[in-house]
Amino acid sequence: MNTPTATTALRASVSLIVLLTIAICIDYVDRGNLATAATLIQDELKLTAPQLGVLGSAFFASYVLLHIPAGWLAERYGARVVLAGGVAIWSVATGLTSLANSFAMLLALRLVLGAGQSVFFPSSSKLIAAEVAPGYRARANGWVGFGLALGPGVGTFVGGHLMAVAGWRASFAVFGIVSLLWLLPWRRLPAPPATLQTEVEASSGPSPTFPEILRQRSLWGASLGHFSTNYAFYFMVTWLPFYLIRERGYSITSMATVVGVSYVVQAAASVASGWLTDRWIRSGVSANLIYKWIMGVNHIGVVAALIGMVTAAPGMAIACLFAYQILTGVSSPGVYAIGQTLAGPRAAGRWIGVQNMMGNVAGIVSPAIGGILVGATGTFLAAFSAAAAVSALGFIGWVIMIARVAPLPWHGRAASTPQMAPG
Repeated sequence: MNTPTATTALRASVSLIVLLTIAICIDYVDRGNLATAATLIQDELKLTAPQLGVLGSAFFASYVLLHIPAGWLAERYGARVVLAGGVAIWSVATGLTSLANSFAMLLALRLVLGAGQSVFFPSSSKLIAAEVAPGYRARANGWVGFGLALGPGVGTFVGGHLMAVAGWRASFAVFGIVSLLWLLPWRRLPAPPATLQTEVEASSGPSPTFPEILRQRSLWGASLGHFSTNYAFYFMVTWLPFYLIRERGYSITSMATVVGVSYVVQAAASVASGWLTDRWIRSGVSANLIYKWIMGVNHIGVVAALIGMVTAAPGMAIACLFAYQILTGVSSPGVYAIGQTLAGPRAAGRWIGVQNMMGNVAGIVSPAIGGILVGATGTFLAAFSAAAAVSALGFIGWVIMIARVAPLPWHGRAASTPQMAPG
């Protein structure tokens, strides 16, 4: 069977990548709305800082616990169908948040939101591994990283300005409705070319058992690296708007502008990194060398950037914020491309289910620890320092624990990948 040309393979996956990018953007808009509205919700519902931290962590309780089932569902019933169901669930939860009038109701809706969003990364990683040619996966993940970074930026900028005019409830209602509209083009997404899908599946070898996946040291290295990356990221998503308003004296609109622009910078860095990484790999440079170098530099640089954000003078602190966003954007494609490369198409859903579950434990502990440290000390110094310390662990996970970024030689059973019908 003839191998599709690079141009054909790229065109075949463009629609998929565009819709996944939009979906993850919507995902992060919806999960980040609470952080943007934190001061308004706190004042209206009389919530404490620890309660805000619990609400930030509650999302991740259901989000983390359902990742492994989501990975299994994506491989068993088709990633397209599973992703569509998740988007529907989280969109409704976002819209209903506009009606919340108590801490308990907010808590319940954050749990539902997490359940819906748990399907995205197992499903998207399965789709990228199965429907995107290997020489374009870093670029695909770069665009997903673009949407991931743009989501908090759009949510903070648009949501912040909308909240200033119409209140926080209107913002949640609008974003919930907009999220549901994504399902319309997703249902019309064409199937991948049979030649590409057959080639990718044939080259992936046998289907590993779940215990075989769990025995891989590289899985736990990727999980530690992912946890470290996410600890700082979710700390920033949850507490950065609050920090700039309460401790640095920004208004809600000026905060929304600074944070929004910083996330756009992260998004651009993610796309550029994915494009350059694929180009280097196709030119013959070792994927192992590229990915380990990028991830190692990222975690060292993030430590310095986080400390600078909380200790430096105002102008330098904002420079450190943008340095953090650039570093995070550059490393973003590797977070998932590494796992997709190691696992291969037949195991990517389950592998990323485990990796993302372990990585997003950070989403449970990071907002809560941040709230506890801020409440106990009255400042953000200890909270930022904790995030910097955890970031240093990422170097161990990505660079030391993963022996080599290359497809693993699975010894499991041969199996056919279910046809992924449009959702």
